[in-house]
Amino acid sequence: MIKYRQTGIAINEDLYKENTMTSRFKNRPPLPKLVHGQPTEWHWVVYHPKNLVLSDETDIGCFTSIHAQHGVVIEDEVQIGSHCSIYSMSSISVSGEPVVGKVTIKKGASVGSHSTVMPGVTIGEGAVVGAHSLVLTDIPAHCIAYGVPAKVVKQL
Repeated sequence: MIKYRQTGIAINEDLYKENTMTSRFKNRPPLPKLVHGQPTEWHWVVYHPKNLVLSDETDIGCFTSIHAQHGVVIEDEVQIGSHCSIYSMSSISVSGEPVVGKVTIKKGASVGSHSTVMPGVTIGEGAVVGAHSLVLTDIPAHCIAYGVPAKVVKQL
């Protein structure tokens, strides 16, 4: 038996190993061919796919849009909900000048449906971003953040 995170709940170790995120991605089909501006077979789209680094073990929801003009890195075991937008460039800013910056979503992070991630943001390992959030600044590892703008509400 092992204790699950900090909750203190004891679970069967074999069962835990079978149900970890890694097992979720076993036997998945290969990533789709990415063509600039064309939806994948799972109905998500990438602009500037040559600037996207995408792990094989990811789950991207339908109708998500990834704008990778200045670089987007999505690491292992990341989940991105449906209808999300990830931008490495935005023409909307207070100064009137475009905002650019590489977006990084670290291993095991989750981004809830209908969320928007803006340029230059890093979402830390194991972090959870709630649905309908606007991520303007970095989110640290192992925390829960949500809102407009997204703010950390709990450490995991």
